[in-house]
Parts: sequence; structure tokens; C-alpha cells
Amino acid sequence: MDNLSYLTGFNNEHETEALPGALPKGQFSPQKVNYKLYAEQFSSTAFTAPRAENRRSWTYRLRPSIAMGDFEKIDNGLVRTAPESDVHCPPNVLRWDPVPLPEKDVDFVDSLVTIATNGDAKAQVGMGIHCYSASANMQNRVFYSSDGEMLIVPQLGDMLITTEFGRLNLSVGEIAVIPRGVRFAVNPINGPIRGYICENYGHPFVLPERGPVGANGYANQRDFCYPTAWFEDDETPHTLVNKFCGNLFEAKLAHSPFDVVAWVGNSAPYKYDLSRFNVMNTVSFDHPDPSIFTVLTSPSELEGTANVDFVIFPPRWMVAENTFRPPYYHRNIMSEFMGLIEGMYDAKEHGFVPGGMSLHNCMTPHGPEAEVFEKASNAELSPQRYENTLAFMFESRYAIAPTEFALNSNIRQRDYLACWKGLKKYYDGEK
Repeated sequence: MDNLSYLTGFNNEHETEALPGALPKGQFSPQKVNYKLYAEQFSSTAFTAPRAENRRSWTYRLRPSIAMGDFEKIDNGLVRTAPESDVHCPPNVLRWDPVPLPEKDVDFVDSLVTIATNGDAKAQVGMGIHCYSASANMQNRVFYSSDGEMLIVPQLGDMLITTEFGRLNLSVGEIAVIPRGVRFAVNPINGPIRGYICENYGHPFVLPERGPVGANGYANQRDFCYPTAWFEDDETPHTLVNKFCGNLFEAKLAHSPFDVVAWVGNSAPYKYDLSRFNVMNTVSFDHPDPSIFTVLTSPSELEGTANVDFVIFPPRWMVAENTFRPPYYHRNIMSEFMGLIEGMYDAKEHGFVPGGMSLHNCMTPHGPEAEVFEKASNAELSPQRYENTLAFMFESRYAIAPTEFALNSNIRQRDYLACWKGLKKYYDGEK
């Protein structure tokens, strides 16, 4: 079972210790720490960031993080980072089948494949969108990204995420966020795992403002949880894999890096159960904008226009009167990357399967497939419960460029546009 504290990392300081008295009282860096530990600060924002936005934690560990060997460049595999110039970025609608499950033992790091990117990781703008499909433990390998925080969205299988700050069990229907620079390992629990990752190069994710909704609704702070401190005193050699400036490097450690005995602060991994999201929706008419389903947002310098939004479409009631209920046809300044965790998405009844993905870029028109339009336009409207569905969207102000793998792999559905071929003109001059 997880050993968790249900207190969010969003600006609330948290403290936890695996040994009594390991956490200093009254100051962060005493001359000598109990248990002969080292004090080390971990900062994921600038020191001088405003107090409400500042994220940092003090860790008390067996050794400082610098107790390691030099990094050496290793092969990037199918991992890519913005700005990506291998291929052009087409304005076409794009869709993919799920990344296949591995036929042999593959761990989390080796399974990573980048589907799309935008922005510039070195400038700390934009994101990378990856998939994982793993079947093996990472053993004594450890991973972290210096390029961005990692939002992990499982689609298949349970996993144990071991981090410097503690451990998280993660299942389908939950998400986890690993801050930029935090070392972690992912191990499947019962069979293979598959899912999606948003590597956020920009501002760390925060809860969106509720605006006129008021004090309640959407995702609530109380439902996000940190791991409690957990450590291992393990002298077994480990390999540290670092994603830095778009490339993968590895360094040798003579010990486990999971040696934090206590920590205090507000920059740490956290997880969230998506079923706790309090959906807001219309009870009169018209389909609201999908922004009402925003769980987390990474703001940009342009207020109200996100670097990345993480949006979900969970089970919910639909009661709008005299309204076309599926998502309307639209063109949008934002670019939309969608994934399906389970069930069926109401605007795409065929071809969009759990584990699959679609990309509708800035100003590329999209909306319900022809068959869905026919059905929804003629349905007898009554209150309807959408069950067995969970889709999500990574939405960004920047155009999202598919990678060479995504454009040319066998999982790309090259006939995606055909789902709109049945659209026809009904206009006959009559009202």
C-alpha cells in the first residue's frame, strides 16, 4: 500500500521523516543533522520566484546527490526533444493506434518513444509527448529528466514508482507528476504497463483558477497526495540515466540514490485519482468549452493561454436541452493531443481505442465523425449518463509537431480523415 499524505504540493509545505528526529526543527541546514545525514535543497523554481509560486524542498539523506560518476552520452533510442527538426509539421488531422506491448522484456526507460513535441526544452517552453510500453523492472537503473517535469498517465497495468521522496503505487485512472530533476524508477506490478507522458518543459503544473465557479469544483487540493519519506541503505551499484538538453546520458553510482531519510517543502512527486475530479457542466443548453475539464495547467506568459493544459473527459451526466451534445465542430488557436484511457470517446465511436492517440493542431478543423453527427442530431434528448469512458487532452498554445516515428510508423492510421467523408450538405433553401 502507498504511504501517502493527502496534502497537495501546490504551495503547501509538507514534512515527513522515515526515522524519528531525522527532520531538523527550527532551521533547514543545521551544522550537524541527526543520524549524520547531509542536508540538500532541491529547487524546481528560481530561488526568487514569488512566494506563492516558489517550489523547493529540503532533503536529509545518506549522501549528497553529487556522490556519483561523470555522465557519458548514450543512444537516444526513440526519445526526441523540441525543437525537433527531423520532419516537417503537417496541419493534417492525425491519429494512431496504441503502441504495441513488448514481445520481450523491456524496462520503462528503454520503452520510451516520443510521439510529438513543441516549444524548446532549452528555453523551458512547450512539451514533449511520449508513450511507454514496458514489461520489466528497471532493476538498478534510475531515470530523471532535466528538461521537464513528467506527467504520467497510465492506460494499462499497475506500477510502483520509487522516487527520492518516497514511493507511489499508480493505477489506471490515476496520474503522477515527477518534478524536473527528481530521480525515479518505474516497475510493473502485475504484467505489462502502457501509458502516456507529458514532459512539461515550462512552468510547473498548477491547479487552474476556478473563476466564477467559486471555491469548489474541478480538482481540489485535498485530493493530491505526496509520498512519505522512505529510504534504502543500499551499496549496490546503480546506473543513473539523465535526459538533458534533448539527449540521454548515464552515470554510475556506487549506491542507491533513494536515500532520503526525511524531507520538508513543496516540491516533490505527487499523484491524483482522476475519479475525484468534480465535473462542472451545463444544466440548460449548449456544449461548454472543454476548459471546464482542466485538471492541471502549466501557464505561459500570456494570461489565460496555457503552455500546457491537462484536460480529462470522465464519466458524467449530459442533460443539455435542445443541444448538439458531442463536442462541436471547431477550429482553435490551441493545439490538441488526445489519448483514450478506457472506454469510448463520444465524438469518435470508431477507430479511437484505449491506448490510441490523435492530434488536431492549431486551426486544423475537427469535430464529430459523420456517423456521430447523424446520431446526435436526431437523438431524443433526455438526461444521459456517460459511463465507461475516460479520455484526456494535452492542449497547448504552441503547434505540436509529430516525430518522424509518429508520422511513418505502422501505428499511424493513414485513413483517419475518412471518418468525415460521409459529411454531406443538407441545405435545401428551406428553414
